[in-house]
Amino acid sequence: MVKPPEAPASVPTSILAVDVGGTKLKILATGQTEPRRDRSGPGLTPQRMVDIVRNLAADWHYDAVSIGYPGQVGDHGPRQEPGNLGPGWVGFNFAAAFERPVRIINDAAMQALGSYDGGRMLFLGFGTGLGSALIAENVIVPLELGEIPEPGGQKLGLILGRRGLKRLGKRKWRRVIEWAVPALMAATLADYVVLGGGNAKQIKVQPPGSRLSNNLTAFRGGFRLWHLEDVPTLHDGDEKPPAPPKPAEWRLI
Repeated sequence: MVKPPEAPASVPTSILAVDVGGTKLKILATGQTEPRRDRSGPGLTPQRMVDIVRNLAADWHYDAVSIGYPGQVGDHGPRQEPGNLGPGWVGFNFAAAFERPVRIINDAAMQALGSYDGGRMLFLGFGTGLGSALIAENVIVPLELGEIPEPGGQKLGLILGRRGLKRLGKRKWRRVIEWAVPALMAATLADYVVLGGGNAKQIKVQPPGSRLSNNLTAFRGGFRLWHLEDVPTLHDGDEKPPAPPKPAEWRLI
């Protein structure tokens, strides 16, 4: 269940960051330098994910868990079943399974958070699909740019994701990157674009205004997540509803 947001007076000192992808599962804890990995895929249910993570991190100490989830996330955790994993993610009690407080964010947003250097940044993650997020003046906005159809009718996520890379081949796929990144940068009024995800390494020349991100930035995002005051924390056994959003003044960014 969800506990109302608290001021970070008790920010955990050791955090386990979990990056759940469509093909790989990666973890890193505070103070560790080498991520640990296992396979993901269509058979990965949330309980299976927890079992794998707890086994991989058996000799690591951590007080809390951050999860980068490949889908839409709400105050109570995943609000959409992932297209490339097993079922059961919506409504799963992650805090009870880990026996620790848990914060969950979209996986692209988590890597974006770890990549952010200020200003207005667009993050594009080239993995199983196309992950995307915009950060503007410390405001994180998860996006679904992969849902945009191109003139032929195919969605951008199918073209720029793993299937598109395999179908088009590297050369044609890179040509799509050359026009897609500047177009999305212009559409979102971004100051710069960070290119991440497992297939970002296939990009030989970054389009103007963009740079490559190291996948380790996803873990940095997971660590930073516990320093954000308005992110809901999942607690085992806490049946209180999430606190209503705080009224905020409009501002132009």
